[in-house]
Amino acid sequence: MTNQRKLNDIRDIMKDSGLGGFIVPRTDEYLGEYVPACAERLAWLTGFTGSAGGAVILEDKAVVMSDGRYTIQLVDQVDSTLYEVANSQEKPLAVWLKENLPDGSVIGYDPKLHTADEISRIETQGVTLKAVSENFVDRVWQDKPSKPLTAVTLFPEKYAGRASQDKIADIQAQLKEQGADAVLVTMSDSIAWLLNIRGNDIPFIPVALSYAIVPVQGKVQWFINPDKVKDITLDYVELFNESDVSEQLKTYRKVWVDEKRTPIYFKNILKDNNVTILNKEDPCLMPRACKTVAEQAAMKQAHIRDGVALVKFLKWFEEEAPKGELTELSVEEKLEGFRAVAPEFKEPSFTTIAGYGANGAIVHYRATQATNKTIKSGSLLLLDSGAQYRDGTTDVTRTILIGDVEPQVKENNTLVFKGHIGLARAVFKKGTLGKELDKLARSPLQSKGLNYAHGTGHGVGCYLSVHEESAGISPRGERGVEAGMIISNEPGYYEEGEYGIRIESLVLAKEVDDATLCFETITLAPIDKNLIVIDMLNQEEISWLNNYHQQVFETLSPLLDEEHKNWLREATSEM
Repeated sequence: MTNQRKLNDIRDIMKDSGLGGFIVPRTDEYLGEYVPACAERLAWLTGFTGSAGGAVILEDKAVVMSDGRYTIQLVDQVDSTLYEVANSQEKPLAVWLKENLPDGSVIGYDPKLHTADEISRIETQGVTLKAVSENFVDRVWQDKPSKPLTAVTLFPEKYAGRASQDKIADIQAQLKEQGADAVLVTMSDSIAWLLNIRGNDIPFIPVALSYAIVPVQGKVQWFINPDKVKDITLDYVELFNESDVSEQLKTYRKVWVDEKRTPIYFKNILKDNNVTILNKEDPCLMPRACKTVAEQAAMKQAHIRDGVALVKFLKWFEEEAPKGELTELSVEEKLEGFRAVAPEFKEPSFTTIAGYGANGAIVHYRATQATNKTIKSGSLLLLDSGAQYRDGTTDVTRTILIGDVEPQVKENNTLVFKGHIGLARAVFKKGTLGKELDKLARSPLQSKGLNYAHGTGHGVGCYLSVHEESAGISPRGERGVEAGMIISNEPGYYEEGEYGIRIESLVLAKEVDDATLCFETITLAPIDKNLIVIDMLNQEEISWLNNYHQQVFETLSPLLDEEHKNWLREATSEM
């Protein structure tokens, strides 16, 4: 089907349903960042493959929108004859609807794909919404893939640091305090953390798509295809078919629901059956974000393993890139090959971003056969990648110089690096908000009138989501940083049509004393010294770089042969 035909068919359904529009978000029934092939509705309809965004179809116009990370990608992927494109940070979906809807229009939406919070924000703009019983895209999508059916495995307690029964008991104690009968858990990574299980239902994140209810006493009710759990036994869990969750919710009097993270479909069921709703944050969220001592140790081991793979890759790249025969896709494949040597390797933690030259300026770029650039001398490679190992998750970005570039490029890279160091060296009060720490990373760039359109840091799970909800470090970061959180440190700068720069390592929030925290950088990979203007760094920044490189060498060199050890010695030598 052509994109025009898809639009026409959905508009016919809208007309038959008496609706003036339909919303197509980029999510699934579990509201995750990554979705199975059967839930890639936005990509199927519009061609936009970003991990965030949505579309609105009206009778005479349509829009596809996402945030600042995807500005360039939207223009490249979306047919401008069919859709407008919009930056959702500048004009949220609700505002676009208010400005473009004819008077009296009613907009349809799938209640399984939106939270109560989202729907409320749209309705406060005066937009009239109506839930539909069947997604309009699904009615048109004739060759839609089947739902995933993969085996669930146990996540060892030696990595998790806590038994699932203890986590459940903590939540049940909270339920008792709140006078609630149960809590509904719909986030797949929360369920994986709570039950100490992992799955393989979606790309990059080892979760099993399912729902769970934790009652105030008794076993956890887990709503999942039973064929997924044939190979494991959980004595503290009672299994149900996924379709049973609605009926089970009706049996309670008061249910804890996170309305910001739960489909409004479930809120509607509870309301229709006179069940009292306790609207509180998912009780797994913060315990999951604050890693146990065992999780911290496991994550560090994963990063040592990852560092070895990165050193081998960087040496190979340094030798091969000047020949002018490498491409973005061949680089991506080679890097995964180095990681896959480790028996603990499971899969990448996201699609590798190997952006050469102008492609590096596309923040969440993904190389395809159509966009695949040959890597030549005289520009930068922005390489953002990560891995899922059986004991931890990694996410690292290094910007690599090929040949030489204009001095301004190196100066901009050094400004980014100064921001990276500023955050890495931060010592701050417990509970400091992410938006306050964000200023440390942006200030060197902003002093020159420069900036970047993405957040500086996101939480990272322990063999879970590479983008885990935690204390996000961004201008909008309203959550305080707590000990045990593992967060990315990734300032950047992007010159559209020319190059991109980003330097990313993961940091662990650690206690300095009873009132103070600091960050420990746990990523172990050399930073390209050829892109650093040493005169722009003060002595503390130079010392930080030298100490970090010394740590990288001392940690990784015993695991390398002489050839790679010698390369790493030079790559981490003092400036």
